[in-house]
Amino acid sequence: MKRLLSILIVGTLLLTAVFVFAAQRAEAKTYTIATVVKLSGVGWFDRMEQGVKRFAQDTGHNAFQVGPEKADAALQVQIIEDLIAQKVDAICVVPFSVEALEPVLKKAMDKGIIVITHEAENQQNMHYDIEAFDNTAYGEEFIKALAKLMNYEGEWAGFVGSFTSKSHNQWVDGAVAYQQKNFPQMKFVGKFEAYDDQQKAYEKTRELLKAYPNLKGIQGSASTDPAGSGLAVEEFGLQDEVFVVGTSIPSVSGQYIKSGATDMIGFWDPADAGYAMNKVAVMLLEGKEVKAGTDLGVAGYNNLKINGKVLIGQAWVHVTKENLHLYNF
Repeated sequence: MKRLLSILIVGTLLLTAVFVFAAQRAEAKTYTIATVVKLSGVGWFDRMEQGVKRFAQDTGHNAFQVGPEKADAALQVQIIEDLIAQKVDAICVVPFSVEALEPVLKKAMDKGIIVITHEAENQQNMHYDIEAFDNTAYGEEFIKALAKLMNYEGEWAGFVGSFTSKSHNQWVDGAVAYQQKNFPQMKFVGKFEAYDDQQKAYEKTRELLKAYPNLKGIQGSASTDPAGSGLAVEEFGLQDEVFVVGTSIPSVSGQYIKSGATDMIGFWDPADAGYAMNKVAVMLLEGKEVKAGTDLGVAGYNNLKINGKVLIGQAWVHVTKENLHLYNF
């Protein structure tokens, strides 16, 4: 009897050791996660790559960032096709065109690849989209600031990276709706594409300043817009007559904020967004639940709200000449 008991105890200990070893191996499993951005070589996505690299360092996962040399949906599709062929575990993507990516993201999901998007809450083929904030409210904050600068009257224009960039259009559309309801003396002259290209934003702003001599305000959406518009305003010597606000980061638009050609930028830290996307991807790969109130351990993403498959943080920042010195990216 004692011998049988001893055998049972030893067997139990061995079984426990096997389970512990298996659990440790599972915990130690590393995943390959690719973050695909709209465009490589611009300040916004250079900053996002810092977050992706930090995630890789913190977790040991093989996390890396890739993107096309120019903002082009077809080039993004090809990159994702290549990643599918490489059998990565997860793809985090900031789409240039939501519609253009639907087929290739469906293909990725059909292959068992986790898909997380950012700035694309209308993407159908994804497991979750993560947003830094409510996009309509973000746009409203810009028009409030722009209206005050314009003394609540005059013509203004909105820039987007493309008419297919969901979040960009939400920001401008949210601003337009708020302006029409609250600032009737202002007039929206139109929404224009600048293709996430600072030179194109500069050229388009010069065109608008000539076409609309009464233009008093510009709201940009791509990180390159406030810099391109600021340069044009500066060259025309209109710093005190035409006001520029929009999404950017200090390293891209800071010089124009200092000169007064750009009046305010808003942003969320792209590094934190990159880190947050990768964190959600790993949670899903490990079978963990993402729910309302989830804390990703990233500033601005500590208490997620959920709307369907869209995860919403509270991560926006506004920067003017007064607090520009607080941000070093």
